[in-house]
This record gives sequence, C-alpha cells and structure tokens, in this order.
Amino acid sequence: MIQTLKYLFSLLLLSTLVACASYSGSGLKPGVAQIGDVLHVMGSPAMHWQNPDGSQQLAYPRGPQGTQTFMAYIMPDGTLQRIDPVLDRDHFKRIQPGYSEAQVLRTIGPPQPSWTVYYKARNELAWEWRYCDATSQLARYNVLFDASTHTVRSTLSLTEDQLGLCGSNGGCWCAG
Repeated sequence: MIQTLKYLFSLLLLSTLVACASYSGSGLKPGVAQIGDVLHVMGSPAMHWQNPDGSQQLAYPRGPQGTQTFMAYIMPDGTLQRIDPVLDRDHFKRIQPGYSEAQVLRTIGPPQPSWTVYYKARNELAWEWRYCDATSQLARYNVLFDASTHTVRSTLSLTEDQLGLCGSNGGCWCAG
C-alpha cells in the first residue's frame, strides 16, 4: 500500500512539473525546437502574427488567475528564437500615449476579456492584465484607450491590495 502511494505521489509530482514546463515553454530550447514543438508543448496561441520576413510571434496569456503572458518568437525557418514573459515593468514602459491597440497586443498580449470595460461618459476603453509586480505582489495593469482613435491615452498599475481585492489580511502575494 505504501509503495502504491509513493508511486502515485511520484506520478502527481511528475505531472505537475510537466504542466509547469508547458505553461511557460521553459523546456523548449531556442535554436532547436520547431514551431510544431511549441504548439505541442504550449498549445494553440491566443494570438498569432505573421511578419513580412516569414517570422512569427505567438501570444500565450495564462490568466485570469495566472500572472503571465508568454510571447514565442519563431524564426522564418520555423525554429524557436526565444520565449519571453511580457507582463513586467520593462514591457509596460514601452506602452506610451498614442500606441495603437495592435501595438499593445504585440507588446503584452491580449487583456483579460472579462475585465475589459467601456466608459461611455469618457469614450474610453480600459483593458486589464493581472501580473506579479517587482515586490511579488499581485497587481493589475490597465491601458486606457480613446475609444474613437483606438490609441492609448494613459496606463495605470495598482496592486490588488490597493484595489481592495485582498481582504483584511492585507497583501496579495504571488505564489512561488
């Protein structure tokens, strides 16, 4: 009986590790893995862009409860160039007033659809992503668009604690 439990625990642990690898594609080797490998490991992308030179970009958002979006970059010959996590300060800094919706999507991937809001009085569209900030707190990043021009007006980032989403114990912390 104990041997069976150990075996089941080992299988559970192994399947958890495999699931984590497929979550981020961390087991895929740039320069070796092909697009078929990326699709097999990470699944169908939420968004896909074909560039004029034949290279491709694939978006893998892992929300709403997840805190990351991964961009897989595929070279023209179908080989994986790299996989980048994109919900971080460096990528957020790239999004400036005047950026188009398409530029935002290419930079950080699609927002959480259920958190997208249109504010009629301001003619403003708000997109939102959940991420883990530099202090390991769960946070929300918002991009506010002029709904007529579909360009960025402003951005905003607040922790879930600042938004009152953490309850009375204070602080919503990222796992891991």
